[in-house]
Amino acid sequence: MVNDDQPPTEMKRLAFMTLLGAAAAAGTLVADDATGWHSLFDGKTLEGWKSNEEVPGVFTVENGAIKVKGGRAHLFYAGKVQDAKFRNFEFKAKVMTKKNANSGIYFHTEFQKDGWPAKGYECQVNNSFDKDPRRTGSLYAVQDFKDVFVKDDEWFDYHIKVVGKHITVTVNGKVTADYTEKEGDPRGDGDQKKGRWVSAGTFAFQAHDPGCEAHYKDIAVKPLD
Repeated sequence: MVNDDQPPTEMKRLAFMTLLGAAAAAGTLVADDATGWHSLFDGKTLEGWKSNEEVPGVFTVENGAIKVKGGRAHLFYAGKVQDAKFRNFEFKAKVMTKKNANSGIYFHTEFQKDGWPAKGYECQVNNSFDKDPRRTGSLYAVQDFKDVFVKDDEWFDYHIKVVGKHITVTVNGKVTADYTEKEGDPRGDGDQKKGRWVSAGTFAFQAHDPGCEAHYKDIAVKPLD
C-alpha cells in the first residue's frame, strides 16, 4: 500500500516499479533504455544462446565477452527478446579478432545442428585470414568488401540494419555493404548465396575453423517492427 504522505516523485517511482513487475509477470520484455535497445548477452553466461555443439567447447565467456575459438560451430540466439525472431531491426556488437580469425554474424537464420546455416545472411568477420578475400563488413557472397581497415587485437563496432529488403552493414561508422534485395536475384543450388533471403529469424555467431578466435561483447538489438 502506498502512503499518501509520500512525495510525488517517490509515488511515481513505485508506480513505475509496479509496472515493470507486471510486465515481467506477463512475459513482456521492457527495453533496456528509452531508445528501444535490448541486450542479448549478460556478459557472464551464455544464457539465451544455444550452440549446435558441432565442435564442443567452441563458445565460452571470457572477460565479459563471448569467446569463439575452435572448429566449425555456430551459436544461435534463443532468448526471450522477440522470441528470437527478428525481421526489421538494428543489431550492434563490439568485436575483436585474433590473427587469422574467420568468423561471422548471421541474421534471419534458424538453429541448425550441423553444417553452414542454410537460412539467412552472413556478415563477415575476417581481418587477416587470407584464404578468404572477403573481409570484415562483407555481406557474404552478396556484396563483398575487400579492404582491411580494422585491426586484429582491437575492438571495433559492428552494426547491421534491416528495413524491408534493405540491408546496411556498418563497421566503425563506415558503410561496408548497402544492399536491397530484388526479385530475380540469382540464388542457384551451387551458389554460396543460396538461402540468403530477407525473411525473419534469429542471430548466430560462427566459428569457421580450428584457427579461428574472435570475441563479441555489448551485443544488443533494437526491433523496428
